[in-house]
Amino acid sequence: MSTVSSPCIKVCLIDEETGLCEGCGRTRAEIATWGRLSEEERRAIMAGLDRRMRAAFLGEDADAPGRETG
Repeated sequence: MSTVSSPCIKVCLIDEETGLCEGCGRTRAEIATWGRLSEEERRAIMAGLDRRMRAAFLGEDADAPGRETG
């Protein structure tokens, strides 16, 4: 049996302003559908979570030079 990739760190708190989980950075919809997504879809979402979290919670510009895109 294979395991499902997940960014969950068991800090499940949805920020009211951003709508993102403060632990992993996923939206409610992403969390709700996570088990039905393909591994490729999960990895694509996970690839952008760090940038998303920095933009939402640290006020960093996700499109600033030197930042990953996509």
